[in-house]
Amino acid sequence: MRTTRLTMTTRKTKKRKSDASLPLFRHPLSHFGHPICMRWMITLLALACSAGAVSVPAAAAAGGQVQSGSHAHDFVIFATVFNEQGFALPGARARVRREDEKKFRWEAMSDRRGELGIRVKQGARYELTIDARGCKPQTRTIDAREGDREDLTLQMEQIAGGKS
Repeated sequence: MRTTRLTMTTRKTKKRKSDASLPLFRHPLSHFGHPICMRWMITLLALACSAGAVSVPAAAAAGGQVQSGSHAHDFVIFATVFNEQGFALPGARARVRREDEKKFRWEAMSDRRGELGIRVKQGARYELTIDARGCKPQTRTIDAREGDREDLTLQMEQIAGGKS
């Protein structure tokens, strides 16, 4: 029988600064987040603005009403999907494509209340297809050239012999 000998190696660590140089207590907030420092910084900023050293942006001066340009010209398709009995149908899949294209570009699933929303660009006609398990798919055409929202209510028809 052969025995092996285990050896442990230890590394020397660098000496740290003396513990006496470390602070005994550190405030949980950084010094700039401290309420007294915040008042001091706000006072300095107010003085700098009144002196003209710092300019206030036009959006903040207008009451903080900033409108993002990324969704300024979007059209919202909002649909509520029900089953034959009139109950909300969660899990229905909605797909949207431009009327002249074959590929679906947008997709959404109805929530527990049967509601869904899809944001598309204005100025085109779209085709909305909704399908759910055990139900016949439905297709609707949406004109997004005028207005900014289309509200749809869809009642799905059950396939003969299918389960919903």
